[in-house]
Amino acid sequence: MTARTLMFQGTGSDVGKSLIVAGLARALVARGLQVLPFKPQNMSNNAAVTIDGGEIGRAQDLQARAARVPPSVHMNPVLLKPQSETGAQVIVQGRVYATAKAADFQSLKTELMKFVQDSFERLKADADIVLVEGAGSASEVNLRNNDIANMGFARACDVPVVLIGDIDRGGVIASLVGTKAVIDVGDAAQMVGFLVNKFRGDPKLFETGMEKIASVTGWPALGLIPFFAEARALPAEDALALDGAGTEKNDAVLKVAVPILPHIANFDDLDPLEAEPAIELVRVRPGSALPGDAGLVILPGSKCTRADLEALRGAGFDIDIAAHVRRGGAVLGLCGGFQILGRVVHDPDGIEGAPGSTAGLGLLDVETTLTGEKRLEPAQGETFDGAPFSGYEMHMGETLGADCTRAFAQLTDGAKDGAMSPDGRVIGTYVHGLFADDRQRGAWLARFAAGTPQIAYDSSVDAILDRLAEHLEAHVDIDRLLTISR
Repeated sequence: MTARTLMFQGTGSDVGKSLIVAGLARALVARGLQVLPFKPQNMSNNAAVTIDGGEIGRAQDLQARAARVPPSVHMNPVLLKPQSETGAQVIVQGRVYATAKAADFQSLKTELMKFVQDSFERLKADADIVLVEGAGSASEVNLRNNDIANMGFARACDVPVVLIGDIDRGGVIASLVGTKAVIDVGDAAQMVGFLVNKFRGDPKLFETGMEKIASVTGWPALGLIPFFAEARALPAEDALALDGAGTEKNDAVLKVAVPILPHIANFDDLDPLEAEPAIELVRVRPGSALPGDAGLVILPGSKCTRADLEALRGAGFDIDIAAHVRRGGAVLGLCGGFQILGRVVHDPDGIEGAPGSTAGLGLLDVETTLTGEKRLEPAQGETFDGAPFSGYEMHMGETLGADCTRAFAQLTDGAKDGAMSPDGRVIGTYVHGLFADDRQRGAWLARFAAGTPQIAYDSSVDAILDRLAEHLEAHVDIDRLLTISR
């Protein structure tokens, strides 16, 4: 089998590429096609563990789910996980390949193209159609040399491209027409049409806008997509999704506060809490205090634990958390957040930066030593109160200490996970995805006498994907997309 292919690039980041690919994947599966998603290069600290024992961007995991197939490392062969303002961990076909500064990565791209093409060919052999997602903006001509994420990939693999513009942010005519103006003539010829996403209002008012874009660019209009509000409830990949403070819920019985730190990772752990009617999730940026009426404070994962510890202290969150604990509040640390709760984080080999040690919050009697080996695997078992769970582990480092004798969870392979303070109010765990499991979310609600779960989270995500597919069927010329794929 050799699949047809079609790529979706954007005029910028966050124009809706990931969700459009996910929705089209579900729509085409409903038409009886075998669909596989692909993103040559991604940059995100929100990652997922795959069935073949690696990690990929969270968006490709959602797209695989939309296509009703298991996620594979080949769906996102190059994943960049930022560790500083200028450097990132480079994941290739699911495994750590290198750590590179931004400038160094540009020269590394020629070396990585063979992995991208290898993964792409593997997917093409197993699908009727491969839907490819670009990264960032198609008009980043300063990064065009040796590009593996957008037009460099499309040209090398002869994949037709649909360009997506976001009308919600304004200037969509200029951004689409401007892309045509700045890109290479050969790149422009690879474009086979455009979509305008996130439209609000009467579509008749933008008919002349669509015509103008088509006439100036020479690319056919393939759809004007109305704003799909339910997209907010789907797992997000980009930290832009954290810009809001959260949704205020008058009927919530448990307030959960989350300090947002610079290197936050796997923040989709929080999505099921925000979706739960009984829970009000409050994301707190530096410069604001943690709410005094929160019952639970969660420290999410971190791609750079020591740096986030310093940021936490710089924002005064350490003082807020100490006061929260004195008032009898509970604290949960997830992965990097677990490491932050301990007495100290050691990095003797400079995994995250300069070698050294950083004092933790001291709320758990444990110490963490960062190591180069990353643990990537599914995790199932029971927590200390007998509640079952299914999640995954994705971390570097080993955490040991007296509070580990009070393990948070026992895994099905017999291993213990996490630690608890003597009074049980401070908990750390390396398991991600806890709250997506309705049984585990229910156990946490029960601990705070906050009722029982009112949603079936996994089912709700699938239902939204179905509605997204219907939305795109109604507003995108999918028949024409199939015709122009090749």
